[in-house]
Amino acid sequence: MSSKIVLYSYFRSSCSWRVRIALAWKKIDYEYRAVSLIADGGEQLKPEFTAKNPHQKVPAMDIDGFTLAESLPIMEYLDETRPDNPILPAGNPERRAVVRQISECINSGIQPIQNLAVLRYVGDERKAEWGRYWIDRGFQALEKLLVTHSGKYCVGDDFSMADICLVPQVANAIRFKVDMSQFPTIARVHTELEKLDAVKVSHAFRQPDCPDDLRIQ
Repeated sequence: MSSKIVLYSYFRSSCSWRVRIALAWKKIDYEYRAVSLIADGGEQLKPEFTAKNPHQKVPAMDIDGFTLAESLPIMEYLDETRPDNPILPAGNPERRAVVRQISECINSGIQPIQNLAVLRYVGDERKAEWGRYWIDRGFQALEKLLVTHSGKYCVGDDFSMADICLVPQVANAIRFKVDMSQFPTIARVHTELEKLDAVKVSHAFRQPDCPDDLRIQ
């Protein structure tokens, strides 16, 4: 396997954020290449990036001699090929399935409805209300799942891909001013996750392409 991994990322992209957490958790070195989703009409739309990912979205990753896109396949590939510090429970099909269920609740059921492309289509006047409504609605279901399955983290006491998906989605909820008091289990798990070094270093506002006015230490 090639030792050089390149992550094509945008600092505020939820899906890129997930992959950064996974890489940090698994202590995998990589090269960060910024792809601005807003500069010059969106660098993800340029032919150079379209050749990497015809879907014209981040993240994409050069790894082991090929390019892979979409955050969940990237994370699962990392876990299968670099199993140290796993993000899917080993030897427990039920727990693995629950981790995937919670991950997809966010990945398919919440995040795509309020991503940048959708918000642009909705328009400036409605985008805040739109994002808040769909995150709130998705969190109603997610809260119930976590009440059933969470321990310290989303699924029991072991950090997993579900937690990775949760972190940027809560950040978006806060950005859209969702009332998090409605979701005490989500908030509790998120508080625990914020303590982890892998989560801290992967924060959007600590990335190389984060504007100076948003950057945190």
